[in-house]
Amino acid sequence: MDWGTLVATVSGGFIAISGTVLADHLRRRHENDREAAERRRAVYIEFISAVGDCHSRLRQIAQDQDQDTATDPDRAARAALSETAVHEVRERFFIDASADVAGAGQAMFAQLRAVQRVVGTGAGHTSAAFHDAYHPYLDRVWAYRVAVREELQDRTFSPASFGWDDWDGKDRCPICRDELTVGA
Repeated sequence: MDWGTLVATVSGGFIAISGTVLADHLRRRHENDREAAERRRAVYIEFISAVGDCHSRLRQIAQDQDQDTATDPDRAARAALSETAVHEVRERFFIDASADVAGAGQAMFAQLRAVQRVVGTGAGHTSAAFHDAYHPYLDRVWAYRVAVREELQDRTFSPASFGWDDWDGKDRCPICRDELTVGA
């Protein structure tokens, strides 16, 4: 029996099996990474969409206050938060989000809650109280978007990309620039 042939055959078989196992492991790892990235992308979009829906409802409640409607603003503001399921989406968000995006998302959510509290007091859309909460909220929304883009696409943008001075929108807000009168 030629031991050299046997050793070469066994060694070749071991190398082939090791290569196959390694290739399979790397393929599975790549698929898992891709699935995790897709899950994160989906929950990031779901979270900002829920926050945006809640924000739209809060703005409508604030605009209704400018019209002097008889709705209870506190009840309506609390309902806006619960009916848009922001809390439920936020929990899913925290499960998959990276630390940077989770921090930006939490800051955005905290500022949304500040808008909700101000609207709940009956502040109208054109009031200084509303804008004192609203503009920091816009800033946090854009900070969230930037964090998500940096993570998922490794590309970012700045307010200058849109021809703006800042993310908070004060430079574009006709109310903050005194182009409209309060309550008009």
